[in-house]
Amino acid sequence: MKVLQINSTLNSGSTGRIAEGIGQKVIEQGGVSFIAFGRSANASQSQMIRVGSKFSQAVHLLNTRLFDTHGFHSRRATQELIQRIKEIQPDIIHLHNLHGYYLNIEILFDFLKDWDKPILWTLHDCWAFTGHCCHYERVKCIKWKSECRSCPLKWLYPQSYVYDNSQDNFRKKKMLFSLPKNLQIVTVSKWLERQVAQSFLQKRKIETIYNGIDLQVFRPMNQLYLKKQYGFEGKQVILGVANIWSDGKGLQSFTELSKMINKNQVIILIGITKKQIKQLPANILGIAHTSSIEELAKYYNLADVFVNPSIAETFGMTTAEAMACGTPSVVYETSAMPEMITDEVGFIVPFNNHEFLYEKTNKILANGKEVYIQKCRSRAEELFDLDKQYEKYTSLYKSLL
Repeated sequence: MKVLQINSTLNSGSTGRIAEGIGQKVIEQGGVSFIAFGRSANASQSQMIRVGSKFSQAVHLLNTRLFDTHGFHSRRATQELIQRIKEIQPDIIHLHNLHGYYLNIEILFDFLKDWDKPILWTLHDCWAFTGHCCHYERVKCIKWKSECRSCPLKWLYPQSYVYDNSQDNFRKKKMLFSLPKNLQIVTVSKWLERQVAQSFLQKRKIETIYNGIDLQVFRPMNQLYLKKQYGFEGKQVILGVANIWSDGKGLQSFTELSKMINKNQVIILIGITKKQIKQLPANILGIAHTSSIEELAKYYNLADVFVNPSIAETFGMTTAEAMACGTPSVVYETSAMPEMITDEVGFIVPFNNHEFLYEKTNKILANGKEVYIQKCRSRAEELFDLDKQYEKYTSLYKSLL
């Protein structure tokens, strides 16, 4: 079995690591794995195909900023990729994030319309069926169900400073993504599956495969030892983690939460910028980045409760990682978050209800983390085992072939 994946990154960032893991599973089973990527990459066991250059991506970025035409540049880079696909002749083409300033979807899908082998597309966000944005939950926009126009999120990634081209983008995507006959959709949550089923992609076969967690790295550890090691003895630790903190990720909710916690409670936020750290209240400790995922796992373990007040999550990787470490969570009742949590592993609260957010956070602190550890771990093992999730992809490949 020869598999070619296409993603914006390779073995870097969440989707890049997912592509790498799937490739490793293909190789383990005696197959051949190629991964085409446009942006950042780390060493890979798969055969790597670089799409475009920093210069072509800069040109794509500039055009996006000016004209809101993301995904319709990088012509030469895409043509060169198609030539490599013709040479490789993969049995499966597996698409991931096609956004990221590196691909021309018009050229790619004009080629894929005549491809007579299976094509799989894992949607990690909502970009494929909107005229601009990757997530629309923060403004509760439903234009994508009929036709995007006058985008209220033009200022968000992929940001446009000047024009709003969302209507034309939407129409082109709707036409282009209907072309391949052998295209099947995979979503990373049931919530996203329901969204796709209401979009112009609804006629495609759709199934959900949750993202996987490395249960060897993210596992329960000795909390008391870690609290002593990191200087949090006698403190109840409330943890939040994000790659980039913004109001969409719930930064303001933590500010409100900090006004309610007592002197024995402390909030730790990982992923905070140096500028944001200076603006944090005294009882919030901001950490720019951890040095490794192993260190991140230690923070999940020393925490007594994990809080994820993000409004736009198509999966909720940080919540799953906390769960694998035995740490209960409190999340908002938005996007994919509710399907992550049961009463045994945490609480779901109404969006932006900060009093209720603190009430449920405090309830977990009062109950004690030990009540939740085994149930959290069991749920993570059941739903998010990395090896099992990658196995689902290779099984799907075989069924398609």
